Amino acid sequence: MITKDTWLKFMQNKVLNRLVTWFILPLGIIALSYILVDSISQPVKFNKEKASREQVGIERLKDIRTLQDAYKSVHGKYTDSFDSLRRFYLEEDIVVKLQIGSKDDSAAVAHTKEVRKSVPFLRGAQLNNFYLERYNAGDKSLVFSVDQKIPVVDTLFKGRQGFCIDSLRTIPFSNGKATEMEAVVKTVSGVKVPLFEARMPYRYLLFGMDNQLRINLDSECRNSNRFEGLQVGSVSAPNNNAGNWE
Repeated sequence: MITKDTWLKFMQNKVLNRLVTWFILPLGIIALSYILVDSISQPVKFNKEKASREQVGIERLKDIRTLQDAYKSVHGKYTDSFDSLRRFYLEEDIVVKLQIGSKDDSAAVAHTKEVRKSVPFLRGAQLNNFYLERYNAGDKSLVFSVDQKIPVVDTLFKGRQGFCIDSLRTIPFSNGKATEMEAVVKTVSGVKVPLFEARMPYRYLLFGMDNQLRINLDSECRNSNRFEGLQVGSVSAPNNNAGNWE
Protein backbone atom coordinates (compact mmCIF):
# COMPACT_ATOMS: atom_id res chain seq x y z
CA MET A 1 0.00 0.00 0.00
CA ILE A 2 1.25 3.50 -0.91
CA THR A 3 1.24 5.74 2.07
CA LYS A 4 0.48 9.42 2.02
CA ASP A 5 4.13 10.32 2.77
CA THR A 6 5.37 8.09 -0.01
CA TRP A 7 2.92 9.64 -2.45
CA LEU A 8 3.94 13.18 -1.47
CA LYS A 9 7.62 12.36 -1.83
CA PHE A 10 6.93 10.84 -5.25
CA MET A 11 5.12 13.95 -6.42
CA GLN A 12 7.83 16.26 -5.05
CA ASN A 13 10.50 14.35 -6.92
CA LYS A 14 8.39 14.47 -10.07
CA VAL A 15 7.96 18.23 -9.80
CA LEU A 16 11.64 18.66 -9.02
CA ASN A 17 12.62 16.59 -12.05
CA ARG A 18 10.35 18.68 -14.24
CA LEU A 19 11.86 21.89 -12.85
CA VAL A 20 15.35 20.59 -13.64
CA THR A 21 14.29 19.49 -17.11
CA TRP A 22 12.25 22.55 -18.04
CA PHE A 23 14.12 25.39 -16.34
CA ILE A 24 17.42 24.63 -14.61
CA LEU A 25 18.93 22.45 -17.33
CA PRO A 26 18.18 24.94 -20.16
CA LEU A 27 19.55 27.77 -18.03
CA GLY A 28 22.69 25.74 -17.42
CA ILE A 29 23.08 25.07 -21.14
CA ILE A 30 22.65 28.78 -21.88
CA ALA A 31 25.22 29.69 -19.23
CA LEU A 32 27.73 27.15 -20.54
CA SER A 33 27.15 28.35 -24.10
CA TYR A 34 27.77 31.95 -23.03
CA ILE A 35 31.00 30.96 -21.25
CA LEU A 36 32.16 29.03 -24.30
CA VAL A 37 31.37 31.85 -26.73
CA ASP A 38 32.96 34.43 -24.42
CA SER A 39 36.12 32.36 -24.06
CA ILE A 40 36.42 32.31 -27.85
CA SER A 41 35.43 35.91 -28.53
CA GLN A 42 37.50 37.49 -25.74
CA PRO A 43 40.90 36.88 -27.45
CA VAL A 44 39.41 38.08 -30.75
CA LYS A 45 38.22 41.33 -29.13
CA PHE A 46 41.58 41.68 -27.36
CA ASN A 47 43.58 41.33 -30.58
CA LYS A 48 41.29 43.74 -32.42
CA GLU A 49 41.67 46.41 -29.74
CA LYS A 50 45.41 45.69 -29.49
CA ALA A 51 45.85 46.29 -33.23
CA SER A 52 43.87 49.53 -33.00
CA ARG A 53 45.99 50.85 -30.14
CA GLU A 54 49.21 49.75 -31.80
CA GLN A 55 48.39 51.85 -34.85
CA VAL A 56 48.19 54.97 -32.68
CA GLY A 57 51.41 54.05 -30.87
CA ILE A 58 53.26 53.30 -34.12
CA GLU A 59 52.34 56.69 -35.57
CA ARG A 60 53.76 58.45 -32.52
CA LEU A 61 56.96 56.39 -32.60
CA LYS A 62 57.39 57.17 -36.30
CA ASP A 63 57.01 60.88 -35.49
CA ILE A 64 59.62 60.57 -32.74
CA ARG A 65 61.97 58.88 -35.23
CA THR A 66 61.44 61.66 -37.77
CA LEU A 67 62.18 64.32 -35.16
CA GLN A 68 65.21 62.43 -33.83
CA ASP A 69 66.71 62.07 -37.32
CA ALA A 70 66.21 65.79 -37.96
CA TYR A 71 67.66 66.63 -34.54
CA LYS A 72 70.74 64.51 -35.28
CA SER A 73 71.24 66.22 -38.66
CA VAL A 74 71.61 69.52 -36.79
CA HIS A 75 73.25 68.49 -33.51
CA GLY A 76 75.23 65.43 -34.59
CA LYS A 77 73.60 63.16 -32.02
CA TYR A 78 70.21 62.05 -30.71
CA THR A 79 68.56 63.21 -27.50
CA ASP A 80 66.89 61.39 -24.63
CA SER A 81 64.88 64.47 -23.67
CA PHE A 82 61.40 65.25 -24.96
CA ASP A 83 61.96 68.84 -23.83
CA SER A 84 64.90 69.04 -26.24
CA LEU A 85 62.84 67.55 -29.07
CA ARG A 86 60.01 69.97 -28.37
CA ARG A 87 62.34 72.98 -28.29
CA PHE A 88 64.03 71.79 -31.49
CA TYR A 89 60.68 71.46 -33.25
CA LEU A 90 59.27 74.82 -32.13
CA GLU A 91 62.36 77.04 -32.04
CA GLU A 92 65.19 75.73 -34.23
CA ASP A 93 66.00 75.63 -37.94
CA ILE A 94 66.89 72.78 -40.23
CA VAL A 95 68.99 72.98 -43.38
CA VAL A 96 67.22 71.78 -46.51
CA LYS A 97 68.62 71.53 -50.01
CA LEU A 98 66.69 73.73 -52.42
CA GLN A 99 66.87 72.59 -56.04
CA ILE A 100 66.82 75.36 -58.65
CA GLY A 101 66.14 74.39 -62.24
CA SER A 102 65.78 70.90 -63.65
CA LYS A 103 68.64 68.51 -64.39
CA ASP A 104 66.49 67.14 -67.21
CA ASP A 105 66.63 70.52 -68.98
CA SER A 106 69.64 69.96 -71.27
CA ALA A 107 69.77 73.58 -72.43
CA ALA A 108 69.82 74.87 -68.84
CA VAL A 109 72.49 72.32 -67.87
CA ALA A 110 74.65 73.40 -70.83
CA HIS A 111 74.18 77.06 -69.92
CA THR A 112 75.18 76.34 -66.30
CA LYS A 113 78.38 74.65 -67.50
CA GLU A 114 79.27 77.71 -69.55
CA VAL A 115 78.71 80.01 -66.58
CA ARG A 116 80.83 77.65 -64.47
CA LYS A 117 83.81 78.24 -66.76
CA SER A 118 83.83 81.92 -65.79
CA VAL A 119 84.52 81.10 -62.10
CA PRO A 120 86.80 78.03 -62.09
CA PHE A 121 88.14 78.95 -58.66
CA LEU A 122 84.76 78.57 -56.89
CA ARG A 123 83.70 75.31 -55.30
CA GLY A 124 80.79 73.87 -53.31
CA ALA A 125 78.66 76.34 -51.39
CA GLN A 126 80.54 79.35 -52.79
CA LEU A 127 79.79 78.25 -56.33
CA ASN A 128 76.12 77.63 -55.57
CA ASN A 129 75.86 81.04 -53.89
CA PHE A 130 77.36 82.57 -57.04
CA TYR A 131 74.69 80.81 -59.12
CA LEU A 132 72.03 82.06 -56.69
CA GLU A 133 73.19 85.67 -57.08
CA ARG A 134 72.98 85.37 -60.87
CA TYR A 135 69.60 83.64 -60.61
CA ASN A 136 68.21 86.43 -58.41
CA ALA A 137 69.67 88.97 -60.84
CA GLY A 138 67.58 87.48 -63.65
CA ASP A 139 69.47 84.45 -65.06
CA LYS A 140 66.72 81.83 -64.72
CA SER A 141 68.42 79.25 -66.95
CA LEU A 142 70.65 77.81 -64.25
CA VAL A 143 70.60 74.39 -62.61
CA PHE A 144 71.99 74.21 -59.08
CA SER A 145 71.07 73.62 -55.45
CA VAL A 146 71.55 75.70 -52.34
CA ASP A 147 71.28 74.96 -48.64
CA GLN A 148 68.58 76.96 -46.98
CA LYS A 149 67.66 77.27 -43.31
CA ILE A 150 63.97 76.76 -42.61
CA PRO A 151 62.22 76.57 -39.22
CA VAL A 152 61.64 72.94 -38.30
CA VAL A 153 58.01 73.69 -37.50
CA ASP A 154 57.55 74.84 -41.11
CA THR A 155 58.93 71.61 -42.56
CA LEU A 156 58.22 68.53 -40.42
CA PHE A 157 54.54 67.51 -40.15
CA LYS A 158 53.53 70.76 -41.84
CA GLY A 159 49.87 70.68 -42.71
CA ARG A 160 49.22 67.38 -40.96
CA GLN A 161 45.87 67.72 -39.28
CA GLY A 162 45.81 66.95 -35.58
CA PHE A 163 49.57 66.77 -35.04
CA CYS A 164 50.56 67.81 -31.51
CA ILE A 165 54.22 67.81 -30.47
CA ASP A 166 53.29 67.37 -26.79
CA SER A 167 51.42 64.12 -27.48
CA LEU A 168 54.73 62.38 -28.22
CA ARG A 169 55.64 62.52 -24.54
CA THR A 170 53.03 59.98 -23.48
CA ILE A 171 51.98 56.47 -24.38
CA PRO A 172 48.43 56.50 -25.78
CA PHE A 173 45.70 54.83 -23.66
CA SER A 174 48.14 54.59 -20.71
CA ASN A 175 46.58 57.11 -18.38
CA GLY A 176 49.55 59.45 -18.82
CA LYS A 177 52.56 57.11 -18.67
CA ALA A 178 55.65 58.61 -20.35
CA THR A 179 57.09 57.21 -23.57
CA GLU A 180 60.44 55.65 -22.68
CA MET A 181 63.38 57.10 -24.60
CA GLU A 182 67.16 56.67 -24.49
CA ALA A 183 70.07 58.10 -26.52
CA VAL A 184 73.72 57.06 -26.46
CA VAL A 185 76.90 57.32 -28.51
CA LYS A 186 78.36 53.86 -28.94
CA THR A 187 81.66 52.75 -30.45
CA VAL A 188 80.98 50.26 -33.24
CA SER A 189 83.98 48.82 -35.12
CA GLY A 190 86.08 51.71 -33.82
CA VAL A 191 83.59 54.35 -34.96
CA LYS A 192 81.42 56.41 -32.61
CA VAL A 193 77.80 55.91 -33.65
CA PRO A 194 74.86 57.90 -32.19
CA LEU A 195 71.93 55.62 -31.30
CA PHE A 196 68.47 56.15 -29.87
CA GLU A 197 65.55 54.03 -28.76
CA ALA A 198 61.93 54.82 -27.90
CA ARG A 199 59.57 52.31 -26.30
CA MET A 200 55.90 51.80 -25.41
CA PRO A 201 55.50 48.71 -23.19
CA TYR A 202 52.29 46.73 -23.61
CA ARG A 203 51.58 46.99 -19.87
CA TYR A 204 50.93 50.70 -20.50
CA LEU A 205 49.74 50.73 -24.12
CA LEU A 206 47.12 48.05 -23.37
CA PHE A 207 46.12 49.52 -20.01
CA GLY A 208 42.56 48.60 -19.00
CA MET A 209 42.34 45.58 -21.31
CA ASP A 210 42.19 41.92 -20.22
CA ASN A 211 45.19 41.66 -17.90
CA GLN A 212 45.68 37.91 -18.22
CA LEU A 213 45.72 38.07 -22.01
CA ARG A 214 48.21 40.95 -21.78
CA ILE A 215 50.42 38.91 -19.41
CA ASN A 216 50.27 36.00 -21.89
CA LEU A 217 51.27 38.38 -24.70
CA ASP A 218 54.27 39.65 -22.71
CA SER A 219 55.33 36.07 -22.05
CA GLU A 220 55.13 35.22 -25.76
CA CYS A 221 57.32 38.23 -26.57
CA ARG A 222 59.95 37.28 -23.99
CA ASN A 223 60.03 33.69 -25.22
CA SER A 224 60.66 35.03 -28.74
CA ASN A 225 63.37 37.46 -27.53
CA ARG A 226 61.17 40.42 -28.51
CA PHE A 227 60.45 43.57 -26.55
CA GLU A 228 57.11 43.41 -24.72
CA GLY A 229 55.61 46.32 -26.59
CA LEU A 230 56.41 48.70 -29.44
CA GLN A 231 59.97 49.91 -29.98
CA VAL A 232 61.76 52.03 -32.56
CA GLY A 233 65.55 52.25 -32.85
CA SER A 234 68.02 50.49 -30.56
CA VAL A 235 70.71 51.58 -28.11
CA SER A 236 72.23 48.09 -28.20
CA ALA A 237 73.30 48.03 -31.84
CA PRO A 238 72.64 50.03 -35.05
CA ASN A 239 69.42 48.91 -36.75
CA ASN A 240 68.76 51.87 -39.06
CA ASN A 241 66.19 53.07 -36.50
CA ALA A 242 63.77 50.35 -37.53
CA GLY A 243 60.57 49.73 -35.59
CA ASN A 244 59.91 46.24 -34.24
CA TRP A 245 56.60 46.26 -36.15
CA GLU A 246 58.38 46.66 -39.51
